[in-house]
Amino acid sequence: MVRLGLITGFIALIGVLLSGLAAYRVHDEELTVDRIALARAIDVHASLVQDRLTERELLARVASGLFRSPSVIKANMLKPLRSSIYAFKTDFVVAGWIARLEPDELEAAHIELAGAGFPNPTIRGYDDAPLDTRSLDRPVDLLMDVEPRSEAMKAFPGRCFDQHPILGPMLARAMAEGKPVASDPLPLLRPDGPIGLVLAAPVLQEGEAQPAGFVTFSYELAPLMLANDDLSLFSVVLKDPRSDNGELIANDRGVVISRTVSPPGPRPSVTRTVAFGGRDWSLSYYAKSNAVMRAQQTAAIVAAIGLALTAIVCGLFGYVAYNNLRLSREIQVRIGFERRLTAVIDELNHRVKNILAVIQSIVTRTLRHGSDIEVARELLIGRIHAMSNVVSLLSESQWQGVKLKGLFEARAIPHAERIAVSGPEIAVSARAAQSLSLLFFELASHSDEGLSLVGKHPHIVAHWEVTGDGPETTFHFRWEEFNTSAATRRADSDFGVILLDRVAPEALGGISKRYFTDVSYVYELTAPMQTVVDMSERDRTEQFSAPLNPLR
Repeated sequence: MVRLGLITGFIALIGVLLSGLAAYRVHDEELTVDRIALARAIDVHASLVQDRLTERELLARVASGLFRSPSVIKANMLKPLRSSIYAFKTDFVVAGWIARLEPDELEAAHIELAGAGFPNPTIRGYDDAPLDTRSLDRPVDLLMDVEPRSEAMKAFPGRCFDQHPILGPMLARAMAEGKPVASDPLPLLRPDGPIGLVLAAPVLQEGEAQPAGFVTFSYELAPLMLANDDLSLFSVVLKDPRSDNGELIANDRGVVISRTVSPPGPRPSVTRTVAFGGRDWSLSYYAKSNAVMRAQQTAAIVAAIGLALTAIVCGLFGYVAYNNLRLSREIQVRIGFERRLTAVIDELNHRVKNILAVIQSIVTRTLRHGSDIEVARELLIGRIHAMSNVVSLLSESQWQGVKLKGLFEARAIPHAERIAVSGPEIAVSARAAQSLSLLFFELASHSDEGLSLVGKHPHIVAHWEVTGDGPETTFHFRWEEFNTSAATRRADSDFGVILLDRVAPEALGGISKRYFTDVSYVYELTAPMQTVVDMSERDRTEQFSAPLNPLR
């Protein structure tokens, strides 16, 4: 009883230690899994955001490239582009055509805007105040057309935006760089409108160095950030480029608002950078849940379960210790035998199915492509005999490989006495042996009718070699029939062509080629040595053939 008590106490100690270790591991793994899941979700989100931004920048480039008008002082410049713009199915708020005009062109622009039916064709500033066009001594960026042409949007044409505090620098930069440029975040349409971005693409007329104007697209910021997902693991904010501590975040109603982050506040879990409009934007991600607290709770549950199981095990141990030892040994031995028997049967089924599949393919392709029934019969018998021979060789070696030279025996292929075989000793795998045996039979069977001009049977040389070291080791095989030519040698059958050119190379993961020289017919096969000698197959076979160690 004292010994049993000591054993029970030792088991309890082990159980407590294992419970603590399991709780520690679960805590660590929970944190790791949460971090990985969060990182993957953030990467996917950032990729989707970048894709959306790229699509919208591409729309601006396409729209600017479609302009082919001799005059830019038109109030319907976007009309030819409407079908192309809407084909992208983008979610822009408003698209606009901003013409860069000299002061003497403003009167013509005023007449054009009035003729287009816009309610206020007066040339105005960005704040809707009329401009004294006679005092201007510089070009202005005048909004001439908008899309869609709703009643609210028709009030904007006629405004000049070159002096706008946000849009003015954007247009100047787009003109200088000659590519689409995005603005800083700003309210769209009205002072209290949704916060968004404006993307301006310069339009260059043929033969002109300076842009004739700009195609602009305005987008709300929330859809661009994909910020309206309540089920996501994080909340995403956009770093405000105008402020070091400013962030733009969508609230629960999907409205983007600005906030200031103080240094003691929570730090973002991850920051990703996306490109849009010729500038980089920083997206900060804040995890919505406390991964550390959840991991601690899970670890506490695991520890409690471990301690409970330890108590149960210690209580049952004394009850079953006296009469369970012999029975458990017998059960373990029986389970071991059953598992091994199941594995052996599975392996046997696998190999038998492979052999039957190969035989089925041989029969089907031989009868399908055989023009003469007697010729097809002889080829079918020979091919099946070649398969039978390689299976016999594999059985003799307990499926641990076959010597490559053994595949050239007289019982395996016809006319073996006329074949000069040379090459290093190689034990090929079962899979490679099956493919090579059919390959050698096909080559040898077609060499029978290859007579030279002097009436002699061709002399055949089969040679292989191994080159390279380590993973780069390569197997090279060459079959050459002398005293034959394309006119005297029987052409390869359809089955033979498929076997020589596709089946055998694919089975060994290599390449092959066949051709005639002036005095011979040559077939070459090159494959990685690791597929010719499959060590994993050999190790598995040795495991099955090894004696089982009985339990003591």
